[in-house]
Amino acid sequence: MQAQDAQAAILAVRVRSAGLTASGVERARLQERSVVRTWCMRGTLHLLAAEDVGWLLSLFGPIFANANRRRRAQLGLDDDASAKGVRVIRDALAKQGPLTRAEIAKALARRGIPAEGQATIHLIYLAALQGIVCQGPDRGRQPTHILLKDWIDLEPALPANAARAELARRYLLAYGPAGPDDLAHWSGLPIGEMRAAWQSIAGELIEVNAAGRPAWMHKRHAAWLGRPAARSPIVRLLPSFDTYLLGYRDRSLALSPEHAKRIHPGGGIIHPALTADGRVLGTWRSQRRRDGIEVIVEPFEALALTVLRGIETEVADLARFLDRKATLSVLSKISE
Repeated sequence: MQAQDAQAAILAVRVRSAGLTASGVERARLQERSVVRTWCMRGTLHLLAAEDVGWLLSLFGPIFANANRRRRAQLGLDDDASAKGVRVIRDALAKQGPLTRAEIAKALARRGIPAEGQATIHLIYLAALQGIVCQGPDRGRQPTHILLKDWIDLEPALPANAARAELARRYLLAYGPAGPDDLAHWSGLPIGEMRAAWQSIAGELIEVNAAGRPAWMHKRHAAWLGRPAARSPIVRLLPSFDTYLLGYRDRSLALSPEHAKRIHPGGGIIHPALTADGRVLGTWRSQRRRDGIEVIVEPFEALALTVLRGIETEVADLARFLDRKATLSVLSKISE
């Protein structure tokens, strides 16, 4: 689950679950430690199942560590300085436990390692990709970093080909119908490797037509093809940076190009989205009120009453999930 925005990641769990609460998600990460927040797909922060961290880092870590080598050099961190910096971070965490970025920067500076500007976070990033650190408990509003081996029992890595095949399988079970280009876009891994991984599980796949283009589904979901459409639209309030809108090379099936800038204005930003049956129909935001939150929905066009009812259901579930009162405002006329 994309997790560069920690609160958005928690909300992303809500729309993919039933009965969970925000406190339950945080308990899974901080007390049960069944979920780990660290860098992975596309070199960005994700929530990962603890049992998957080992094989995922073995697959993604070397690629993104090497891809970031030039940027580290620009920050005064050549290979020797980077290796020394990672050792300093590891030793500081071993002695002192969870540390914030600022505290790690002080430890680096004391050892003569560049720590100003973005240098510290790039060294933390490198250490995370090498499976040495992950994010630990927050200290106020600041995340801390902790030794991964002190946080979870790391499962062994898979052989490279098996790891790529498992990644393709997991991706397709979550995002299908899709194609290998979508997998490469979502993962950030080389297209050639992803096509080979796709081919390695070809016997598990069904080819379908998606808006005039070939796409594939996993055979486990074959029953979906004959399932009648739901009588009411499936409405979701997706948070910012939601993984659904990051999962495909071409978003046009989910998001009309004429409205794309309102969701993805550039600079890596993905705004919260209102969806119905997978199509993005607008944006939404929440504002704190004295007695809870107000959910403000801004549709691209007038909404059908069935969609409005779905939004009301979503807002009620959001209130349950956050354990606070929530009210709804829709900045649009409603169609019959």
